[in-house]
Amino acid sequence: MQSYYSHNLKEFLNYIKFEKRYSQHTIISYQNDLEQFFTFLTEYDSPPVQKITATFIRSWLAQLKGEEKLTAKSINRKISTLKSFFKYQLKNGVIKVSPMTTITSPKIGKRLPQFLKESDVETLFQHVEFPDDWDGRSTRLILLLFYNTGIRLSELINLKQSQLDVYNRQIKVLGKGNKERIIPVSADLIKELTDLIANSPGKEIPNVFVTEKGKPLNPRNVYSRVKTYLSAVTTLEKKSPHILRHTFATHLMNNGADLNAVKELLGHSSLAATQVYTHNTIEKLKDVFKKAHPKA
Repeated sequence: MQSYYSHNLKEFLNYIKFEKRYSQHTIISYQNDLEQFFTFLTEYDSPPVQKITATFIRSWLAQLKGEEKLTAKSINRKISTLKSFFKYQLKNGVIKVSPMTTITSPKIGKRLPQFLKESDVETLFQHVEFPDDWDGRSTRLILLLFYNTGIRLSELINLKQSQLDVYNRQIKVLGKGNKERIIPVSADLIKELTDLIANSPGKEIPNVFVTEKGKPLNPRNVYSRVKTYLSAVTTLEKKSPHILRHTFATHLMNNGADLNAVKELLGHSSLAATQVYTHNTIEKLKDVFKKAHPKA
């Protein structure tokens, strides 16, 4: 299977790695999707890329939905992978028309992002006790940074000391596609971060956050810490770092922040991704109306 399409696959993966500068996680996802699709095509004698039609693609998607019970969200991701792959083939003149032009993505029901109430956040940082050791102090700062900046898990883990601008009280974050953005932080938070770095057990590495043995953090470790402490203040089903990102954005919107400003702070490439947080604002307005209006 891979031997037949290996050249096309390798070229495409190099393109998204070196030119598009996609993350390793995204590259692996694209590779898995394409290898799965190419395996499916062996049932049809592995037609060359130029002969792959929308019919083949629809058959594969139908199989994913029917036999493998994939959700609309997962199918949409695979469609996105194929669109990128065939767009690259079109760009390189391998094909003249993309077979994806007639493929439509299944609709996904909109789910509002879950977030912590402001009172829950206050409880977390004012009343929950953190151990007075390296893990306790760094965990509290990890939670604080997630809530105060809305950065992603990968961005926090890879945050380097050189990305802190103490004088201007801001941090430079390297986001998706290696896009840089600047996020302002409070004087108190920047001081806590510099104090943490001054006492870091990881003097040999440039990361802001490290384990007590001075090693880089891994995603599972951070996820576990966040889940443990969020469990103390909320009954939300999900207790992940991303919930704190949602909370950051929602609290900004609820307190009158400009949508475009929130977009820039989150590092979204389009306004559509940020607009989901306006729904929470509308829900809050409805709640205020019901509680305050005599005829509601």
